[in-house]
Amino acid sequence: MSDAFCSDCKRQTEVVFDHSAGDTVCSECGLVLESHSIDETSEWRTFANESGDNDPVRVGGPTNPLLADGGLSTVIAKPNGASGELFSSSLGRWQNRGSNPDRGLILAFKTIATMSDRLGLVATIKDRANEIYKRVEDQKSSRGRNQDALLAACLYIACRQEDKPRTVKEICSVANGASKKEIGRAKEYIVKQLGLEKGQSVEMGTIHAGDFMRRFCSNLGMNNQAVKAAQEAVQRSEEFDIRRSPISIAAAVIYIITQLSDDKKALKEISLATGVAEGTIRNSYKDLYPHVSKIIPNWYAKEEDLKNLCSP
Repeated sequence: MSDAFCSDCKRQTEVVFDHSAGDTVCSECGLVLESHSIDETSEWRTFANESGDNDPVRVGGPTNPLLADGGLSTVIAKPNGASGELFSSSLGRWQNRGSNPDRGLILAFKTIATMSDRLGLVATIKDRANEIYKRVEDQKSSRGRNQDALLAACLYIACRQEDKPRTVKEICSVANGASKKEIGRAKEYIVKQLGLEKGQSVEMGTIHAGDFMRRFCSNLGMNNQAVKAAQEAVQRSEEFDIRRSPISIAAAVIYIITQLSDDKKALKEISLATGVAEGTIRNSYKDLYPHVSKIIPNWYAKEEDLKNLCSP
């Protein structure tokens, strides 16, 4: 019960909610104050079978415009109880025999979703990867190719296009065994196919060293001050013509920052955290070293500290 103003009693009175009819009734005079109201609260009623599953969910997933039926088709589950087992299993067999044009897409979308979750990617990236795969699949030219590499490449391109790039090595770590070389080939193939579809080159988005900095620093357990200095240093490095990949520059900047702190990191640690080979980090460090006084923030390291840096 709760209080409400009754127009018949002309005062605040207690009301009763009749949930079955959706009516709000005055407890004093019986006047229906509101009728056919909608109860918007959750209905925690269990619609489970005899398997003992107490999941109260009674709705399916959201619609998917990339599927022919919008992802709203009925799936007959395997029978768990004795009652109706023959009937349910027969329906399930007949359904499996029927041709479902979206079966391959559904499996591909599930794989992309799993990889996205393992990398902690947002839903917009996953949706973009699904869209890219659907467009490639519609061209009917991907048969015989490594499916895992193809899906991983779709996710890599989606990350680039959504300005949340991941390294090929990071994508490879969740790609169900596909190698970096296979993913690279699949990426080139997808870009070519999408280019043929549009009649123009596919925009991939520009990669900056700063896109990877916070994640790499987090992998190394660096403190906030060191992370801030690394981010500022990598931004300043863009002012110079350093012909190295952004990932290599990010790794080299991290190496410099850690060498200027009490918590020094070995090249091997940085290589494992960033996926950049030790030799590549060392060569990138050589290219950055002449500009180190202009790259490293003066609030983080003094001039005499920079002089103590090991020369390449």
